Amino acid sequence: MTTNKSFSTETSERYARALFEVSKESNEQEKIENDAKNFQIILEESRDFQNFIKNPTQTISHQNEVIELISKSLNFSKNLKNFFLLLIEKRRIFFVKKILESFLKLCSHKRGEIKASLISSKELSQIDLDKIRVELSNAMGSNLKFNFIVDKELIGGLKLQLGSIMIDTSIKNKLKKYEQTLLEN
Repeated sequence: MTTNKSFSTETSERYARALFEVSKESNEQEKIENDAKNFQIILEESRDFQNFIKNPTQTISHQNEVIELISKSLNFSKNLKNFFLLLIEKRRIFFVKKILESFLKLCSHKRGEIKASLISSKELSQIDLDKIRVELSNAMGSNLKFNFIVDKELIGGLKLQLGSIMIDTSIKNKLKKYEQTLLEN
């Protein structure tokens, strides 16, 4: 079975694997992971910085100066700073968002974590979320990380997305099933 990945996805994954290997070899995986998350926050919060990164007319020296400044002010790992400078030199810095996402997925996977989305019709307490996470983690044999969302349109119940698996116990879904059954008969 073949998968068709775009050039940007393949390139991003290769660079992410390279960063992952460098972080392992230098025993800085946790530091580089935290630095990458901080860089992502800056990238997400600043439209100007996003435009700067994506702008192909920026000179390499200007991009280097900005990355050096950010790296120094946020005390980034030397390896991460050098990685960013390599991306600039190779004119691949505009892939940085995808690269960091892939890198963080690799780190999460290495720790045995699985990302999950939990959607509820109402706000759940942290105690309830922890109970759900622990029970599902034990059932899956992996550590789950939840992205919790409240969706008022659900009426009641929960939806859980684990990779390609969707568990939908919402009242809205049950009503849809009843409606479908009535339409079929």
